[in-house]
Amino acid sequence: MSMELEKNKNNVQLPQSVSTVSPRDTISDDLFVPEPVDSSLQEQISGPMKSVWQDAWQRLLKNKGAVLSMIMIVLITFLALVGPQMSGRTYDEQNLLFTNLPPKVAGLEWLGLDGRDNNGVDQYEKRGITENFWFGTDEFGRDLWTRVWKGTQISLLIASLAAILDLIIGVAYGGISAFYGGKLDNVMQRIIEVLVGIPNLIVIILFILILEPGIFSIVLAMIVTGWVSMARVVRGQILQIKAQEFVIASKALGASNSRLIVKHLLPNAIGPILVTIMFTIPSAIFFEAFLSFIGLGLQPPLASLGMLIQDGYVAMRYFSYKLVFPGIIISVLMISFNLLADGLRDALDPRMKK
Repeated sequence: MSMELEKNKNNVQLPQSVSTVSPRDTISDDLFVPEPVDSSLQEQISGPMKSVWQDAWQRLLKNKGAVLSMIMIVLITFLALVGPQMSGRTYDEQNLLFTNLPPKVAGLEWLGLDGRDNNGVDQYEKRGITENFWFGTDEFGRDLWTRVWKGTQISLLIASLAAILDLIIGVAYGGISAFYGGKLDNVMQRIIEVLVGIPNLIVIILFILILEPGIFSIVLAMIVTGWVSMARVVRGQILQIKAQEFVIASKALGASNSRLIVKHLLPNAIGPILVTIMFTIPSAIFFEAFLSFIGLGLQPPLASLGMLIQDGYVAMRYFSYKLVFPGIIISVLMISFNLLADGLRDALDPRMKK
């Protein structure tokens, strides 16, 4: 029996796929040749790292309309701050000798700024006035250059305060509603639905009628329902972001609620928040101008763009320049803010990348 096993063992053949490795088939370093690398091609492939904000800023600069809007906003804001001091007159300084003077600028007479009225009479020469009024004067002899830029300053101040308060209230309300959810979210959203159902303009007018007209009362009237749109935007963004994996992972690692909100949720929702603010500012400028136009805004001798437009509308037939200058400024402001908001929305949206 042992002899048969020994015989069968000697007759066993290895499969053809199994072969012995000869010493000359061993793997060595000389069998590998490094691939040549083109340094210029490597620079084209790997570029410098850019943050989200750097990328958004570069895409915003490619939008010519947004860039022009930023320039116009900065220019008008600068003139609103510096313009009242350039003429050397105050916005409420009256002089009946200077009543209803047309605009006159030395060197720009070819643009029609020559101090002549509708009949072609030079009012400056007729009255013996040597100083020029760049935007003309009103019925009380007040310098319209100073009043226009002072009114622009006040209108921008009211709009900025309203936008900041809408930001604070809207972000807090919408963030709390979305983060905690459940019954709290249902109750808070029902409150928003009630506020949305009330006409915004009626609420603002009633609020101003209760309080004394002024900057503070106008700002408070604007934020009564103005924060609702911001709260809705923030709530939608927080609901979308808090369901993503990095937030769930941070919560699983033991992050507190305050850390989740400050470090993860709000920074990722900052883009839509900025866009909403840019749309809120021109809306606030319009409401302030409208309230001043119907007599519920600021009271004389204070000036705002709405008050100046209302004064110009009354005297438009004979003194059209009183309406032209504030009308141009408020139009440029509102168009610029809307174009900038559109540019920011495209720049902060990753889906708009080409």
